[in-house]
Amino acid sequence: MHRFLISAAHKSSGKTTVSIGLAAALKARGLVVQPFKKGPDYIDPLWLGAAAGRRCRNLDFFLSPHEELLGQFARYGAEADVCLVEGNKGLYDGLDLEGSNSNAALAKLLNLPVILVLDARGMTRGIAPLILGYQAFDRDLKIAGVILNKLGGRRHESKLRAVVEHYTDVPVIGAIQDDRRMQLVERHLGLMPANESRAADRHIAEIAEVVAASVDLDRLMDITRTEVALPRPAPQLVSSEAPVRIAVAQDAAFGFYYADDFDALRFAGAEVVPFDTLRDPHLPACDGLFIGGGFPEAFLDRLEANAGLRAEILGAVEDGLPVYAECGGLMYLSRSIAWRGKEARMVGAIAGDVVMHDKPVGRGYVILEPTREHPWRAPAQTVPTLRAHEFHYSSIENLPAATRYAYAMKRGHGIDGTHDGIVYKNLLASYTHLRATSGCDWPAKFVRHVRAVKQQRSMENQRCSS
Repeated sequence: MHRFLISAAHKSSGKTTVSIGLAAALKARGLVVQPFKKGPDYIDPLWLGAAAGRRCRNLDFFLSPHEELLGQFARYGAEADVCLVEGNKGLYDGLDLEGSNSNAALAKLLNLPVILVLDARGMTRGIAPLILGYQAFDRDLKIAGVILNKLGGRRHESKLRAVVEHYTDVPVIGAIQDDRRMQLVERHLGLMPANESRAADRHIAEIAEVVAASVDLDRLMDITRTEVALPRPAPQLVSSEAPVRIAVAQDAAFGFYYADDFDALRFAGAEVVPFDTLRDPHLPACDGLFIGGGFPEAFLDRLEANAGLRAEILGAVEDGLPVYAECGGLMYLSRSIAWRGKEARMVGAIAGDVVMHDKPVGRGYVILEPTREHPWRAPAQTVPTLRAHEFHYSSIENLPAATRYAYAMKRGHGIDGTHDGIVYKNLLASYTHLRATSGCDWPAKFVRHVRAVKQQRSMENQRCSS
C-alpha cells in the first residue's frame, strides 16, 4: 500500500491541482486511489473524486475526535492501493498555537509521510532554508519529498534541483513548469466545482498528463510504500425500519454534499432520489426533501424559469413535507435572490429575501445549540451543542419578527450572528453545513423525523378513510 499527505508551505501553492493530477495519473496506472481532503471543503473533493474515480472523504479535526478520524481513514482506505490526503492551507497552519489541527498533526496522527508542494516562483537558493526550516520545526514529521511547482523554465528547474540536493536530504520528486493547463477555472467564490464544468473530465486528463510527465511517479511510490495494512472496520448495517424516500437536489446549482452524509442517510434507511432543479419539471415522489449547498446565484435565470418545480416545492412545504436545506438550499427556498443588480424569484417557502455581498458574511467553523423549535430535537432536556461550518457571502433580509429558529449560535454568524436554522412547519433551513460524525448524526435524526411524519400521515389517512 501507498499512503501520503500532500501539503504546501502556504495556500495557493497549487497543491490541489497537483493532487488532482496525481490521483488521475496513478489511477491511469491501474491503481485504486482513495482521495481524502482535510477540513471542511466541498469543491476540492468534487475534483479529487472525479480524478480518482472514488468519492473523496473529508477528515476534520474540529468535527471528529482522533479515534473517529483513524476509523474513517481505515474504513475508506483499507481496500485502496493508494491513499492520497490533500491538506488545507500550509503544512503547519491551524486554529491554535500548538497546531493541534494542522496538516502536520493529521500526518502524524495517520502516520503519513508528507509530500511538500512548493510554489517556487521567484526562488532560487532561498528554497533550501525553507525546506530545512520545515524539517527542523517538527522532527517527528517526515517530509519525504518535494514537488517544485510553477517553475519559470528548465534553467530555473536545474538551479533549484542543485540547491535542494546540495543543502538538504529531501529528494525532489517532481518539477512542474508554469502551465496554463494546470489552472482550474475560478468563479466569484473560489474554484469552479467539477459538477458544473462540462469539460471537467478533459481538464483532469490534461492535468494528469502534465503531472505524469513532471513527477517521478515510481519514486513517489517508493517513498510512500508501507507494509502496514489498515484495520478493516466492522461493516455498517442498514436500518431495518420502514424505508423512506428522500429527494435530493443534485445538479450544477446544488452540489455541496458530503459522501459520508449520503452513506449515513442510506444506513438510516433512506432511499436517496436525485433530481435536477434546473431541468426537472416535477418533484419526484418522496417522503422528505434535502437541498444542500451550492451556487444558486450563478443560475438565477434557470432556477426562476423552472416555475413549475418551484411551485411544487412550495406546495410540498406548505403541506408539511419534511425538508432540510443548507446555505444554497436556504437561498433557493427564500422569496428572492439579488446579485449584481439582478433579482430573481425563488420558491418563496421562507418569508425573506437573499442579498449577495462582496465579502463573506459567515465563514469558518460554528458551534450550535439546538433550541426547542428544532423539528428533529431529541426529547431529552439537555441537548449537546453541535459542531459544523459555514461559508456564505449572502444574508437573508426582511424576515418576520416572529421567525422561529432551530439554533442559538455559540460560535459563528448563521442568520444574524445570534440565530440560525429557520423553522417553518416541517422545514429547517440554515446557513450552517452539518456533517455526519459521531457528534452530529443529523442524517439518522432527519430520517427518523421523515419516517415519523410519514407514519403520522398514514394513520390520519386511515382514520379519514374509516
